[in-house]
Amino acid sequence: MLHVSVKTKGAKFSIPVPYILLNICTSIITSKMLIRHANKWSKPHLEQKNISFTIPSIDKSELKRIIKELKKHRGLEIVNVKAQDGTEVIVRL
Repeated sequence: MLHVSVKTKGAKFSIPVPYILLNICTSIITSKMLIRHANKWSKPHLEQKNISFTIPSIDKSELKRIIKELKKHRGLEIVNVKAQDGTEVIVRL
């Protein structure tokens, strides 16, 4: 399970994210329909700025292998950020 902890001066909370939710999200993100629509939605904005860019398709099997590998390294701290105002964000496996 992925744990996201956020600490600020006024609040402190932790969000657990199960691996099954990560697998569902990767399936949604890598769907061809979503990528096709994202390219269609971003096209007018990119044309206004004269930028030629399309969102590439993402290989679902590679993302699944990455999540499977992350499961083997429980307790690993991926992100540990402390801002000058005291805000702290920690992402841990």
